[in-house]
Amino acid sequence: MAIVNRTPDSFYDGGRNVALDAAVSAVARAVEEGADVVDIGGVRAGYGPPVEVAEEIERVLPVVAAIRDRFPDLVISVDTWRAAVAARVIDAGADLVNDTWAGADPDLVPLAAETGVGIVCSHTGGLGPRTDPHRVAYEDVMRDVVTTVTGAAERALAAGVRADGILVDPTHDFGKNTRHSLELTRRLDELVDTGWPVLVALSRKDFLGETLDLPADERLEATLAATAISAWLGARVFRAHDVRATRRALDTVASIRGTRPPTVARRGLA
Repeated sequence: MAIVNRTPDSFYDGGRNVALDAAVSAVARAVEEGADVVDIGGVRAGYGPPVEVAEEIERVLPVVAAIRDRFPDLVISVDTWRAAVAARVIDAGADLVNDTWAGADPDLVPLAAETGVGIVCSHTGGLGPRTDPHRVAYEDVMRDVVTTVTGAAERALAAGVRADGILVDPTHDFGKNTRHSLELTRRLDELVDTGWPVLVALSRKDFLGETLDLPADERLEATLAATAISAWLGARVFRAHDVRATRRALDTVASIRGTRPPTVARRGLA
């Protein structure tokens, strides 16, 4: 899942895709580099200037409209917690709503059910949109994640969201400190074992930065390490800034696991 944000205050890309043509080019590049899904975002996840519904729509809708016909096999996701935004992008051809704020808008799941799109069920520890954790504590962080996201997935299914359109996300960093996110990564198999397909959003996140004390632009190696571990433990979707590197890491993990043959196998055969 390639990340394409049309936000001027993105924590990593610094607004490089704010212009529509730049965002569309970023999608094309992501597809060329191996993305199966693209996630379009219009609002920075953390603190920042307010972004009203109309402005968020203005940022994400033109991208969805521009790429829908151009990439017919691409799954288009939009990173939004607002049903009003989701309704507009679904009309334009979006397939998935990446609700990173854990059902903050109660109209989002009924909308997904009505329109037949997929939805991501996330965990934020009860925090509302665009808030950062402060001294958050869990008796058992993975147990809290499993209970929360599987409950959300079951409610979405009961509301009429199609079963093959529901993903669960432990939502690293959101409502969590660095130790929580590291624990979620090493225990990810417990979430996988629930049977719901797991999405992980690890790319250049703060928990990886704090693990090595590195800024966002130096977190690629940490991201790929966490990605490989998550893939080995059974995650299915990987939200990534660095598509080519992530695809290569995932293909290598699959080949080691034995679910993907090597692209070539000449060594020792000549």
